[in-house]
Amino acid sequence: MATISAYQTAQGKRYRVRYRKPDHSQTDKRGFKTKREAELFAASVEVAKSRGEFIDATAARATISSLGSEWIATQSHLKPSTARSVDSTWRIHVIPAWGKRAVGDIRHSEVQAWVTLMAASKSATTVKRAHGILSSILDRAEKDRRIAANPARGVNLPRRSGRKHVYLTHAQVTMLSEQSGEYGTLVRFLAYTGLRWGEATALRVRDIDMLRRRVMVSENAVMVGGTIVVGTPKTHRSRSVPFPPSLSTQLAILCEGKGRDSLLFGNGIDYVRPSDSRGGWFASAVRKCQKLDPTFERVTPHDLRHTTASLAVSAGANVKAVQRMLGHASATMTLDTYADLFDDDLDAVALALDHAGSQASVGKMWASGEQR
Repeated sequence: MATISAYQTAQGKRYRVRYRKPDHSQTDKRGFKTKREAELFAASVEVAKSRGEFIDATAARATISSLGSEWIATQSHLKPSTARSVDSTWRIHVIPAWGKRAVGDIRHSEVQAWVTLMAASKSATTVKRAHGILSSILDRAEKDRRIAANPARGVNLPRRSGRKHVYLTHAQVTMLSEQSGEYGTLVRFLAYTGLRWGEATALRVRDIDMLRRRVMVSENAVMVGGTIVVGTPKTHRSRSVPFPPSLSTQLAILCEGKGRDSLLFGNGIDYVRPSDSRGGWFASAVRKCQKLDPTFERVTPHDLRHTTASLAVSAGANVKAVQRMLGHASATMTLDTYADLFDDDLDAVALALDHAGSQASVGKMWASGEQR
């Protein structure tokens, strides 16, 4: 139990409360003007300990910088590209604003003001990532009983204004492939399989099954800080993806003269690096297509993945098949990402409801006639 003792100061009599923390180490709190105040504090400490809600004032003085460094060290599960983004955001946006602050001193209103200020000049993605890092550190502090609650929780965040998906037609895919020169097969492959750039460029000859017309996706080669880093696919799961018969001959040509472990695209040894977004071969091919076809929209290699979804849905593929092909974690994610592709389904639902309603009305009329 806590003990209370009085002591003298220049301002008069004060009271000290000595108590034991949950780890049984002893500490005290001074400065209470009345014995009643000291007793109430001592009682609150005992209640907090019994409920598992005790907050160590010393632990609450830990800074975001020190706790953040510990948190960053535990993020080894992140993909290299994600880890790089997290580290960059931590250094550029979180440390300068919060690094020297003690976790116990941070208030919700301060976090909201910081988020609002960032949102005025930074993208929603950057703001959400920075807030997510701070919130994760404070979550950890809350679980360690350094703070009673996470002050970053419940903050109003900016909404992402997602870029509109661009879908190419079969004719446009052919045109883009023709204008891409030596990369033509890669363009067609991306547009008709839905593989991510890193998944396609990481494929090896052994991953191609010509008889079943399938490719086994088990690796992902991404550019991180100018270096190609190879790891597992985004969902950490391998998957088998079909390719159309029209690609068989082109893929067979790519395999000629290569060993089983050689990379499918490129020279078989070096990974094909992403095309520069402005002056690379892909951007050049798009500009050529726009000259040939004024309706041809500006696209990126990732838009070819969206094109796959569009062409698959147009061909009658169901959501589950599209999900498996694209490697989404769930069919819900596929529906959320490509909801605009299923507008025709909504029209079909409306027509079906109308038909069912008409049939019910006719049935009711016939029943009424028979009663008469």
